[in-house]
Amino acid sequence: MSTAKVRPLKAGPGPADKAEWQLRLYVAGTTAKSAAALANLKRVCETHLAGRYSIEVVDLLVNPKLAAGDQILAVPTLVRKFPEPIRKIIGDLSNEDRVLVGLDLQPLR
Repeated sequence: MSTAKVRPLKAGPGPADKAEWQLRLYVAGTTAKSAAALANLKRVCETHLAGRYSIEVVDLLVNPKLAAGDQILAVPTLVRKFPEPIRKIIGDLSNEDRVLVGLDLQPLR
């Protein structure tokens, strides 16, 4: 896996809550955990952000220097670049409620 864009989707004109979500997923190679994190992220995005998100996958085995910019200490790590503020979620993103709270898509229960 190298740095790659996954399903870039553009937001159309409309209210601020329709803005594009820019997400970056840091992984280390093509491990089962990395693949699970990407699959889980795609599922959450298609369910809750359909048509309003882009995912950039960064493989730190290929581009290790890219970890410094977002201060990545563990992988897989999801970084919400936009909308601000920047948010980070570490793990395989299998707990959908935790991911939704981490992305500010639903309030903490």
